[in-house]
Amino acid sequence: MDALSANEAKTQFGDMLLKAQRAPIQINKNGKPVAVVISMDEYEGIEVLRLKLLQSRAAQASIDIEAGNIVDGEAFFNELNSGHYD
Repeated sequence: MDALSANEAKTQFGDMLLKAQRAPIQINKNGKPVAVVISMDEYEGIEVLRLKLLQSRAAQASIDIEAGNIVDGEAFFNELNSGHYD
């Protein structure tokens, strides 16, 4: 993945947008990665995948609820806070 400093991204904004149509561009500030610029097509693809994942989780939750495979929320958080899942 190509990387630009925040200043380079600012001064080469148009060129960066063109490059982002082909591959993600990492933006660094003070030498640390802070953002990634991607094409709209890639972003929309990610959103489609995210929606499919959420739909899958919701469908599985419905199946679990109907099967009685549920956990008491308060008991779960008590176990979590006590380090049961560490």
